[in-house]
Amino acid sequence: MKHYSKDWNSLKKQSFSPLEIIYKDEFLVAINKPHGLLTHRTSIAVETDEFALQLLRDQIGQKVYPIHRLDRKTSGILLFALNPVTNRYVQDQIRNHTVIKSYIAIVRGFFPDKVEVDYPVINARGKLKDASTAFKCIGRTEIDVALGKHQTSRYSLIEAFPKTGRMHQIRRHLNHLRHPIIGDRPHGCSKQNRLFKEKWNMTTMMLHAKSFEFMPPISQKRTIIEANCSFEFVRMKKELNLS
Repeated sequence: MKHYSKDWNSLKKQSFSPLEIIYKDEFLVAINKPHGLLTHRTSIAVETDEFALQLLRDQIGQKVYPIHRLDRKTSGILLFALNPVTNRYVQDQIRNHTVIKSYIAIVRGFFPDKVEVDYPVINARGKLKDASTAFKCIGRTEIDVALGKHQTSRYSLIEAFPKTGRMHQIRRHLNHLRHPIIGDRPHGCSKQNRLFKEKWNMTTMMLHAKSFEFMPPISQKRTIIEANCSFEFVRMKKELNLS
C-alpha cells in the first residue's frame, strides 16, 4: 500500500501553515515537512515561533507525538503518532531496524553506483556513536558551468538509506565521502553553495526525506508513505538536467 503527497511542482513557495498532510488514520498522521521548519521547540532556535508539532496539533485539533525527527533544513516525511502507545509501537520498529527510510539528495561530483558507509558521528551530547548509511546513485550530470580550475561542474542525484539515526548522519557521511550535499551548511562545500546562490538564487539544502516504510497498527500490512519533492528540489533537478 502506498500513499503519496500532492504535486508541489507547480508551486513557487511553500507555506508552513497549513501543513501538507500526506497520510492519516486513527493512529498516525504524516506531513510533508517544508525546508526550514523545525520538528519541535528547541533551545538552539529561541528566535523561532513555528514548529511542526504545534502547527500540526492546532491544524488537526488533537495532540500529536513525534515518532522521529528531521533536520530543520531537510524536507519530506515527518511521522507523528496520535497516542503514546502507537508512538512506542513505531519507535520499536525503528529500534529493531524494520523501518526502511529513504532520502534523496543532490551532491557534488560523480557519485559511485553503490557504497555503504560505517563512520561514527558525534551526537548532540558530544559522544561518538556508530552510524551506518547505504547509498546508491540515481543519476549523474555534467554542465557547462566553470568553477575554480574546472571548466565544467559535475553533480549526482543519489538515494540514501540510513541504518542508524544519528544527528546529521547523512550529511556527515556524504561530506566524509567528499560528495557534500548542495546547499548544506556547515557540512557542505562553501564554493558550491556560493555558486548556486549566485547563478540560480538557490539557498535550500538539497536533501529530502522521500519514503517511510513500516507496519502500521491494526492492518499489519507493510505500508509505504511517499512525499513529493519541494518546488526548489524539482527546479534544481531541471536546471542540472538530473533525471
